[in-house]
Amino acid sequence: MNRLVTTLIIVLLANVGSALAVVYARHDSRHLAAQLGQLEKVRDDAMAEWSRLQLEQATLADAGKVEARARRELGMVEPENPHILVIRP
Repeated sequence: MNRLVTTLIIVLLANVGSALAVVYARHDSRHLAAQLGQLEKVRDDAMAEWSRLQLEQATLADAGKVEARARRELGMVEPENPHILVIRP
């Protein structure tokens, strides 16, 4: 009889331990799913910012805009023909 009670207590403890492990695993899974959602939003925002920056870089790197800005902000002018020297390799 004593052996039967001991076996039942061990089975009961194993069952409770297993149930607690399932609860912990589900909680952890939900927490990780929420964290994944947040990280995916951060990734999407970063990709949108990257696309915007690439477009801005393409716009700012346009030769006409660079020249216009150099003339306007730096007061640069195109040199006259006698001051231009072309060197070929």
